[in-house]
Formats: sequence, structure tokens, C-alpha cells
Amino acid sequence: MPLHSGTQETRVEHPAGKLWPRPGPVLLLLWIYLCCALEGRTQGRFGSSEWTSWGAWSGCSTTCGQGASVRSRRCMRISREHACGGDSHQYRLCRLPECPSGAMPFRELQCALYNSRPVLSDQATYQWVPFYGAPNLCDLNCLAEGHTFYYTFGRVLDGTPCSPDSEGLCINGRCLTAGCDGILGSGIQEDHCGQCGGRNNSCLFIQQVFSEAVPPSGQSHGYWNVTLIPIGARNIRVTDRSRNYLALMGSDGRYVFNGDWAIDWPGTFQVAETQVYYSRINDRDESLWVAGPTGEDLHLQNHRSPLRQPQTREVEVGPQETAPAWTRPSPSSPGFSPLREQPIETETCQPCPGAKGRSQRLLHYCRSDFVFRARVLARLRVGEETRYDIQVQHSYKNWTPLERREFLWAPGACPCPLLVPRAEYLIAAQRHINYEGTLDRLLLPRAGYARPWTPREDSRIQEVAKHCPQAPPPG
Repeated sequence: MPLHSGTQETRVEHPAGKLWPRPGPVLLLLWIYLCCALEGRTQGRFGSSEWTSWGAWSGCSTTCGQGASVRSRRCMRISREHACGGDSHQYRLCRLPECPSGAMPFRELQCALYNSRPVLSDQATYQWVPFYGAPNLCDLNCLAEGHTFYYTFGRVLDGTPCSPDSEGLCINGRCLTAGCDGILGSGIQEDHCGQCGGRNNSCLFIQQVFSEAVPPSGQSHGYWNVTLIPIGARNIRVTDRSRNYLALMGSDGRYVFNGDWAIDWPGTFQVAETQVYYSRINDRDESLWVAGPTGEDLHLQNHRSPLRQPQTREVEVGPQETAPAWTRPSPSSPGFSPLREQPIETETCQPCPGAKGRSQRLLHYCRSDFVFRARVLARLRVGEETRYDIQVQHSYKNWTPLERREFLWAPGACPCPLLVPRAEYLIAAQRHINYEGTLDRLLLPRAGYARPWTPREDSRIQEVAKHCPQAPPPG
């Protein structure tokens, strides 16, 4: 029932650091605002009448959460013809500690004041709750519980939130949001330099395009510096349209994303006292955005990885899992043969001994091309092999970059070790390339290393890594 109402190669030198040319076919746009200590001030006067100074701020309109306080001033008129320009009252946002769990919201409290009181001509009484479907959010619109009508009891009190999910507050019947100065309805915002009400003239604006550059020492893949983003930078925007990947490193030498030969999912990363928003579409179009200011230097790099042959990704996925793109070779392709996929009957597989002890752990780690933590999503028998669809959670060692979703192959219909779907493992795997070069895939050898992941196993493998010589990536 309805409710009824009552591309060029460019080099730039900057005092904060050098901007290097980046490798690969790249279109990379970079905007950075660097803060400087400049500011401006304005003041004005209207006619022959003027305002008195502002009075003191009142207390907050609420005892917890978010509310408003007010201050006022008077116009000192010389004559009636000369009025003062501006408002006589000013409201600002005030924030108090969060309200305790179970506390009644401010608007709900105002509606409850009319409970069991006759408000209509029939003298009937009702229980009232807030109604947010009315046109004006700053009217006290209350719904009669158990009925299909609402009643408007005038305006809500100043400082009432406009709606449960709104940052605005109701002031004199209008929904106002606070500017960067904290004043409700001022409309003042920070400029790109971080100055409240500024004009983008208090910092240095850098916009640069980095185009193709020759990799150093003839290397075909690796990491190369693009630029140093200095401490204090704001509003950083980077876009990249190439076959390479962006990588970001903190001042401590640790990668924020896409480092250590692993490719991360797009997302939000906390670093340098700010948040970095990284996005990637179709593995080609990348971008990152940082509001800043950055609390430390950041190193933007280009990561060119050796290409691996695409693997067949014909898998069943559960809820909230996205099936990755897959390709199937044609029957005329070298080495093609139709394979039947079928589940593995674990009851027919004999148990196999696992790799135990520090010496075995060290042996597997040092001899493996990949060591990673992964969750098994699915397991299928493909011909005389077993194929696991895995989701890589963390990489300890990479010969080449790993995607978040990979296929892990194991020889035999009853591989040893046998991995269980929906479980997480710490796995040491080999890179398997056949003689013709038509296959390039991850292989879990027979009697290989795959242990259920635990925090203790994590600390063990990290300790082992310290005692294994690090081989350089292929060059």
C-alpha cells in the first residue's frame, strides 16, 4: 500500500630526485603536486555597516558521535539602508567519541517524543520511527509503526544527520556538508596542494610522459626505475598502457605491490602514511592514485616479466570466484591430444610419505623454482596427470612472476603428495617446459614438497630461505 504524506623520451631533473626513462613500449602519465610553503589571505568589508567579532562557539548539539556547534555575530548599522553582507550565524562540524552500542540515534529520539501522544484529529496514538522516503530529509518525517502513513512534525533539530549514510547535517531545514575548514555549507575544498581554499599555486605541478627506453645491459626482463616520488607529494596519478607492470617500492626497499617477481591483485595498499589505489584492466591498462601527502619517498618502477605460454583455464569456480580467461590449442597444434578430465577417487590412492625435517625443507627450497603459499580451489584428473586450480596467497621465491590464479600439475592419477581442495599449502614447485617449447607450466614433482600451511610452517620456510643461496633471475 502506498505511503501518504501530511610519445617522446623525456628526462627531467628535480631537486627531490631524478626522473629516469622507463623501458618497454609504454604510455605512462604522471601527475605529482609537491607542497611548498605559500599561502594567501583575503578579507573584505561591506559598505558603512560592519559585523562585530564572532562570538564563542556553542557546545556540540549531541553528546556522542557527530553534531554541530554554532556561533553568532551582530551587524553594527550606521543606517537602515546599509546592511551587512553575509550570515549572522555560522555552524561547524563537531566530532565526539562514537556513541555506545545500542544508543538511540538522534532522529529516532526526536520521533519517539511523540509516542503515545494524539497528533491526528481522531485522537489515536501511535509509536513513531524515522521515515527516510520523504522529499525533504531535514523534515522530521516519522512513520507510524504497523501503519502505512507517515507524519511530518516540522523540522528536525539542528545537527541531525540528514540520513544514516550521509556526512551531511541538517541546519535550519537544509542538508549541509562541512568544507575543509569544518564550516557547514562553506563549500571550501582543499586544492591539489592540500591547502584549504587554495588555488593550486602553493606547490609544484609535475606532469610527464615516459616513453620507450632501451633496457640496461641488454636485459629482456627485470625491474627498472621510472621515477622517485618524494616525501610530501600529493595527488599522484600514474597510468600505464603496456605489456609491462607497474611496481611500487617504499623507502625501506620493500615492495608495496608487484614486487619480488609476483603480480598482485589490484586493490588498496597502505604505505607512507597514506593509501595507494592500484587498478589493472585486462592486464594492460594500469593506474594508481595516491591522495597523499606521502610520508616517505616512494620508488615507481617498471616490471618487465618473461612471457609464459597461456595455460588452459577451463575450471569450475565457487561463489565469488571469477573464472580466468582460457585458451585451448587447436587439434593441429604440436603435441595436441584430446584429454578427458575426471575427478580423482582419493579412496584408491595410497598414502605417501611427506618431506620432514630441516634438511628436506632446505633441499626442496633451494632446488625449486617456486615456493609459495596457495589455496587449492579444484582438483581434476587430466589423462595420466593431476591438475590443481590454485589461488596463490603469498610468494616466497619466484623464478618468473606468478599470477594469483594458476594451474599446478602433478604426474600420475594419484599424485604424491595429494592436495585436498579448499585447503592451504606451502608448496615448492618446478617450472616445466617441454622439448618443443609448447608447454610452460608449474609442476609439483612426485615426492615433492607440499605441507599444510600454518604460521609455524611459514616461519620455518623463511628461516630456511636465509641459508639457501639466491640465484639471479634468468637474464
